[in-house]
Amino acid sequence: MRLDYGKAAPKALKAMLATNGHLDNSSLPQILRRLVELRVSQINNCTYCIWLHAKQARDIGESEERVASVANWRSANVYDAGEQAAFAWTEAVTKITEGTPSDELYEALSDHFTDEQIVDLTAAISSMNAMNRLAISFKHEAPE
Repeated sequence: MRLDYGKAAPKALKAMLATNGHLDNSSLPQILRRLVELRVSQINNCTYCIWLHAKQARDIGESEERVASVANWRSANVYDAGEQAAFAWTEAVTKITEGTPSDELYEALSDHFTDEQIVDLTAAISSMNAMNRLAISFKHEAPE
């Protein structure tokens, strides 16, 4: 069943999108934000969000090589240590049912990001997971 959740419950969607408003002006670099949102969407297999966040990353200047390498970030040599720490954190937070993110992952993040950036990163990950669940549940697909 495909449901237009924005039409069915506009107030609910507006509330969820309020986080995006904060993230648009947050301490988190926007290219990193879009790459993280792409990685969350890949993990959750949200085709619409994969399409959208890859496009958004490209639109703000990210290279095709880096966008295409997100799924294989561990073996790609196009990300710096801070970005790799952010991707590791992204995976741990997204797969939270597998266990609490480790102190080692947090320490790696704190070597590259401020406390505010870490909270903004975690908010972006959490928000993207919620948006993925809406899109997947109601079969919102990427355009052809």
